[in-house]
Parts: sequence; C-alpha cells; structure tokens
Amino acid sequence: MTTVETHMTYSNSYTINQEEVYMTQEDDWDRDLLLDPAWEKQQRKTFTAWCNSHLRKAGTQIDNIEEDFRNGLKLMLLLEVISGERLPKPDKGKMRFHKIANVNKALDFICSKGVKLVSIGAEEIVDGNAKMTLGMIWTIILRFAIQDISVEETSAKEGLLLWCQRKTAPYRNVNVQNFHISWKDGLALCALIHRHRPDLIDYAKLRKDDPIGNLNTAFEVAEKFLDIPKMLDAEDIVNTPKPDEKAIMTYVSCFYHAFAGAEQAETAANRICKVLAVNQENEKLMEEYEKLASELLEWIRRTTPWLENRAAEQTMRAMQQKLEDFRDYRRIHKPPRVQEKCQLEINFNTLQTKLRLSNRPAFMPSEGKMVSDIANAWKGLEQVEKGYEEWLLTEIRRLERLDHLAEKFKQKCSMHESWTGGKEDLLSQKDFESASLMEIRALMRKHEAFESDLAAHQDRVEQIAAIAQELNELDYHDAATVNARCQGICDQWDNLGTLTQKRRDALERVEKLWETIDQLYLEFAKRAAPFNNWMDGAMEDLQDMFIVHSIEEIQSLITAHDQFKATLPEADKERMATMGIHSEILKIAQTYGIKLSGINPYTNLSPQDISTKWDTVKHLVPLRDQMLQEEVARQQANERLRRQFAAQANIIGPWIQTKMEEISHVSVDIAGSLEEQMNSLKQYEQNIINYKSNIDKLEGDHQLSQESLIFDNKHTNYTMEHVRVGWEQLLTTIARTINEVENQILTRDAKGISQEQLNEFRASFNHFDRKRNGMMDPDDFRACLISMGYDLVTGPLPGEVEFARIMTLVDANNTGVVTFQAFIDFMTRETAETDTAEQVMASFKILASDKNYITVDELRRELPPDQAEYCISRMTRYIGADGSTGALDYISFSSALYGESDL
Repeated sequence: MTTVETHMTYSNSYTINQEEVYMTQEDDWDRDLLLDPAWEKQQRKTFTAWCNSHLRKAGTQIDNIEEDFRNGLKLMLLLEVISGERLPKPDKGKMRFHKIANVNKALDFICSKGVKLVSIGAEEIVDGNAKMTLGMIWTIILRFAIQDISVEETSAKEGLLLWCQRKTAPYRNVNVQNFHISWKDGLALCALIHRHRPDLIDYAKLRKDDPIGNLNTAFEVAEKFLDIPKMLDAEDIVNTPKPDEKAIMTYVSCFYHAFAGAEQAETAANRICKVLAVNQENEKLMEEYEKLASELLEWIRRTTPWLENRAAEQTMRAMQQKLEDFRDYRRIHKPPRVQEKCQLEINFNTLQTKLRLSNRPAFMPSEGKMVSDIANAWKGLEQVEKGYEEWLLTEIRRLERLDHLAEKFKQKCSMHESWTGGKEDLLSQKDFESASLMEIRALMRKHEAFESDLAAHQDRVEQIAAIAQELNELDYHDAATVNARCQGICDQWDNLGTLTQKRRDALERVEKLWETIDQLYLEFAKRAAPFNNWMDGAMEDLQDMFIVHSIEEIQSLITAHDQFKATLPEADKERMATMGIHSEILKIAQTYGIKLSGINPYTNLSPQDISTKWDTVKHLVPLRDQMLQEEVARQQANERLRRQFAAQANIIGPWIQTKMEEISHVSVDIAGSLEEQMNSLKQYEQNIINYKSNIDKLEGDHQLSQESLIFDNKHTNYTMEHVRVGWEQLLTTIARTINEVENQILTRDAKGISQEQLNEFRASFNHFDRKRNGMMDPDDFRACLISMGYDLVTGPLPGEVEFARIMTLVDANNTGVVTFQAFIDFMTRETAETDTAEQVMASFKILASDKNYITVDELRRELPPDQAEYCISRMTRYIGADGSTGALDYISFSSALYGESDL
C-alpha cells in the first residue's frame, strides 16, 4: 500500500483524450485459444513486459501476471499510469473482500472508458485465473494502446496493420498481411526500425534464412535505442506455427507509438512541401509575366518613335514605299504582338486566380508593368499608328497635288518663256529712227498689237505666280528652283512693261512725222492677235493635265469640254473673218498693182500661222475626247472597287458587332457544366477564327483600292481600320471569356466546389443580373446575397458596414459593378478552407522540435533538396536570445509566404 500511495501522484501528469468510446472488446479474442500452451506463454511474457514498461514509470513492476494483480493494487496503479487519471482510493485491508473491491474499482474504471467486459469478474482475477487475467490485460492493451491508432480513416487493428504495410512496402522479402506469420522471419520488425532509424540497422546485411538472428537484432535495437522492452522470445516465435496475434500486436503497437513523432514530422514536411510548391509555381508565373510584359513594352517603345516620325519624303515613290512598310507592319509585325498582349492578360488573370485560391496576396507587377500600363501603352501606340496612317495618306495626296502643280508650272513657264523670247531685244530696237512714214506707222500699229498681246499674257503670268505660291504653301521639295524661275519671269515681265512704255513714248514722238499706215494690215493684226491668243489658250487647255477622284469630277470636265466644242463654230467664223481681211489685202494689192513685201508690218502672225494653229486645235479636240473617256473608264473601275469593298464591309462590320454582343451575353446564357461551356466557347472561337478568310479578302480589296489611290467610299461607313480594330477586339473578347471559364474550372477544382454549387451560383447571378450584361449593380448584389442566406442585418457588423466590406472584396477597383468571376471568387472564399500562415508555422515548429527557430540540417533532413534550399536561401537569421549558430527564422518566412511581411 505504501508503494501505491507513493506513486499515486504520477498519474496526474498524463493527459489522454477520452472522448472516443470503445464499446466492445476485440471480437476475435477467443478464450479457448489461450489454452494453447505456446500462445499462453507468449502472451504471459508479452503482457508482463508491456505492463512493466508502464509500471516502471511509477517505480514498481510485476513478476507473475496472475499473482501480482490479485489484490488489485498494481492493477489500479497500471490504469492510473496509462490513463493519466486518478482512480478511487484503494481499500487497505488484506481480506478477500478488500481485494475484490480494489479489482472492481479497476474494472469499473475500464468500463467507464467504453469497454464492455464479457465474463470477466473480480473474483476470477482475485483467484488468480490466468485465462481471465490475460483477457483483462488484452482488453486494457486494446483500449489504451491500439484503439487510438488511426491511418487513413482506418483505426485500431486495421489502422495498425495498414501503418505497418505502408512503412514496410519498399523493403524486399517483407509482406505484412497479418499479425502472426508475417512477422516470423524478423524482417518486418527490422524494416520498421530501418524505415524510421536507418542508422540503427544495416538492412542490406539481413538474411531471410536467419529469422532468430533477425528477431534478436530487432529486440535488442528496440530495447537499447527505442526504449521498447523485449516482450517476445525469438525461439518461441520461430518454433510456433502461428505466433500469438495479440502478443505480436502488443509489441508492434509500441513501435507505432515510438515513431508517432516521426509521423507528425513527415506530415508537417508534406504540408510545407505543398505550400512551397505553390509558391515556387507562382513565382515562376510572375517571372514569366514580367519577362513578357518587358518584351512587349520594349517593342512598343521601339515602334512608337517610328510611327511618330513625320519626316516627309520628297517623291511619290518614297512615300508609297513608306505606305508599303506600314502595311507590312500591320499585316506581319503587329498581329503577333496583339496575340502576346492577349496572352499576357490571360496569364495575369490566371496568376491572380491561383494566388487567390492559395490564400496568397495579389500579384503586383513591377512599376510600369501593370496590365493597365500595358493597355495605356498599347492605346498610345494605336493612336500614334492611326495618326501615322492618316499622315501617310495626306502626304501622298499632297505629293500628288505637288507633282501635278509642278508639271503645270513648268508647262506654263515654258510657254511664257517661249512667248517672251526676244521680246526685250525687239522692244529695245531703234528701227524707227531710220524708217519711213509708212514704216513708222507700221511700227506704231505693230507696237499697239504687241501691247494687246502683252495684256493678254498678264493672266498667264498671274497664274504662274499663283501656282508658285501654292507650291510653297504645300512645302514643295524643289521650291527654291520654282521661286527662282517665277522671280525671273516676274522680273522679266516688269522689264517688258517698262520697255513697252518706253517704245510707245518714242513712237508717239515721231508719229507726227510718219502718217502712212495700211488700215487693212492693222485690222488684220488687231483681229489675228486675240484670235491667235485664244487658240494658244485653247491648245493649252486641250493639253492641260488633270487629276480627278470620282466620276462626278470627270463628268464635270467632259461638260466643260463639250461647252468648249460648242464654241468652235463661232471661232471658225472669226477665223474666216480674219482670213477674209488678208484676202482683201491681196485683192487690193492686185487691183491697184501694189507690190507687197509679203510681211504684215503690224504683226508677225501670218495667215499660215493662223491656219496651222487652227488645224492643231482641231487635231487636239478628239485627243482630248479620248483622254477624258479613258479617265471615265478608270473612274468606273474605281467605283466598282468601292462598291466591291463596301459590299463586303457592310456585311463584315455588322457581323463583328453582332458577335461582340453575343459574346457579351454568352457568360450569362450558356448552360451546362463548365467543361460543356468551355467546349461551346471553344467551338464559338473556332467559328470566329474560320471567318478570318473574309477579313483577309476584305484586306485584299482594301489594298487594291489604295493601289488605285482610292481614299474615300461613299457606299459604306466602315473603313478597313474599323474592321481591323473590331476584329482584334472580337478575338481578345472571346479569349478573355474562355479564360474566365478556365479560371472558374480552376476555382472549382482547387476549392472542391461541385458542379451543382456552381450551377446554383450561376442561377443566382443570372437572376439578379437584370441588365443581362454579365454584371450586377451593388443593389442587385445585395439582394443576391440576402437570397442566398447571407445575413446583412443581424451579423457581427452593422448591415451597411458589412456590405461595404464585401464590396471592397468583389470590387477592389471601385468600378460600381460585380462581375461573375468576382462573385465566384467571393462565394468560394466564403465556403472553402485554405492553408494559412499559422498552419505553416505550426508545421515548421514540429520539424524544429518545438523550437522558435530551425537549423539548416533540420531543413535538409526533413524536406526534399530543392525545397530545402529554397527555404535556406530565403529565411532570415534568427536573432532571439535562445538561438544557436546558423539558426533560421521560420516564423517571418511563413508570414511572408502569405503577404503578411516582406519575403
């Protein structure tokens, strides 16, 4: 009694979870089998050793299992040690009823733990019944050593057997199927030890044909290093055809409890590996995003200056080459970048979804590499691109106009210079000083005719000056030459005016001395000069170059030409009248016998000159007709190209708009599972891609139009730029929609959400999506939450405050709407569980043996090499006073994994 009382306080230091109830004894315990002497011997030795392994904690032991438990004292002490609870105070007497009372207290305690004792009474234990005593001890072993074993939803015997099978599976010659013959050769016990402590046994040296040696090795190592007493004899196990199952189970359960700590470490290591694997994958996605974003932004940075360059070329050929380079950029260089931009947005959304699912903070790209930054840069690129194309077309039109004006300027200058050639010398002559009266009068009349001709050429000089001014205003590349030539003509014209006035003054001074003049010559000269000037103007107009861009413009030229042809009969009358004057001169000369010199003293124009120019005019008229008709044919061809382009554009433009509207509703209207929705969207995307041939055909028609210099089209409001932008937006929108469904699948799989739950979420969202645009207003979202049972009235926070908190989760950018993806993320976050920083800290603490720091050796021993090195490279040095050399801070590292500090 003294020994019992001395060690009663020991039981208070044990705390065991007793909430589980073990209702029945092991069904396979057959008392009759205990009569087998070999089995009874094994059980006596095993159960005695097991009891002593616990009793020695209280400073005592038993020698004979049926004798030492008869008074109930050591039995009560054993129960106190293994349960950690205090039993009622034992009776101190030595009479039989005292012993029965003590044994009954022990049996009552066993029953209070949910154990049903069958046919075991206190009297039999007090009487030393070996069979009943061994059965009682086996019941205690089952309840306190085996019942709490749990492996993958199996418990007790099945759990212990599964644990043994898992631990010994990699070892040769080991096949654990039971708790008797599977252990006879000793290899299974050695494998269990080697699996957890490979430093204690060299398994490769063990032989299957040496069972006694194997068993003794396992017994000795377990007793010496694992504090597991020797409970069995190797010879008894080997020589018994079927060793006692209860003895083996009792001994093997000691190994399970000895290695339970290692199991916890393995579980903790698995949790850390899982968390680190997620973190490594997310970091890889972040690096890929940064790289792709940098490359795309660099391409935009390099391309923008090229598109911003407005250095105009001096020739039409050079500008058309620039336009061709721009077409190559639009067809070849830009489309891959459009795909990269779309893929970048998809990768960003996927990464953010994975971060949310793994309870990590949202990814914040480097400065200047946000999706919005890329979108702004892309928008700027497209604006510059649009401006560049408009500038190219404007420049081409300008150069076309400049070439036309320059050619016209040269033609008019050549005609003017041809007319003015020698006029200065002629006006500077002093021929009147030695002329006769008739010659003086002739010179006077001739000079008057010249003045009339000079006045008629004033318009041409003004036209030349106007053309030169327009060439300067349009920044003609050879403006210096034009200005020099124009200035020369103007200076010459001023000089002609001065010389003309001087000659007239001189002739008028001598006119009184010279009176003879031939009136007919004078009249011929007066009529021939303007008519000649009219023919010069007609020839100039008939040979004038023109440029038109529509049928209406060419028709206007044809009308003007027809009006000109209508004046030809009247002009012919004037020609006949002029030629009649010359005929009368010849008639008078013949009549009066006047010998003519053959030269009209008043003009250099001869009847032959008039006839020749008239023939030239008549020859140029049909040529002009032919040129105008050819231009009509060209404009008709251009009109066909306009109509051909418009016919396709008026179909493709509305088709793209319709598809965009359909896609905007597709996330709302598609029913079925997410995989079915994905297949439907993929088919929808393929249909859109198959439509690309129509876009390419329209591009071909657009190129033909531009090659024909067609820059406007009244038959359609759609330009090629509109179609291109719409097509790119359509491809991007369908890709984003597919990505949203992929993220929903990822969310469903990661959070364990069933299809029915997703369908319920979808049905609720669609019901409150009153505008049918795939988004809910805040009021609709509030109504949706209430309809799904979310308490916004009686919760821990006031209704408006709680709803404002929820809105910051689903609408972080404060857009005023809730998308379906944000709604799904919120619902899954509210219903699913994720790893937390505290769980990871607890796992590291297990690996660190309850220390506040962890060492490099512990990390390398418990984790796979790559993940161990990952932790070592990122953990900071532990600075606590209890730290050792090389100690690492796993607490700050775990917080950093979940964004609670800087990693």
